[in-house]
Amino acid sequence: MTGIWLTVLLVGAVSMALKSAGPVILGGRELPGKFKQVVALMAPTLLAALIATQIFASGSHLTFDARVVGLGVGAAAIMLRVPTLLVVVLAAMATALTRLAFPA
Repeated sequence: MTGIWLTVLLVGAVSMALKSAGPVILGGRELPGKFKQVVALMAPTLLAALIATQIFASGSHLTFDARVVGLGVGAAAIMLRVPTLLVVVLAAMATALTRLAFPA
């Protein structure tokens, strides 16, 4: 077994242990109110961090390219309450057209 697979298995095992720790420790009880607020904010925060690193990062450098245009168009479409599928199509089209107009 290579070191990479050992790392993958270890990370998977630790992830499973962390996910199961909450229900085991709480034993069916409700979370306190402050914890519920924190848990409710975790998913949007992680999603925003993933989006930011995928849009603005290229390796270890900060970049502003066609992906930023797509993000802007998608954000504007969401604010206009456009259906989700159309948001994705508009953002992809804006990114593609920007890449076509300004090749790297």
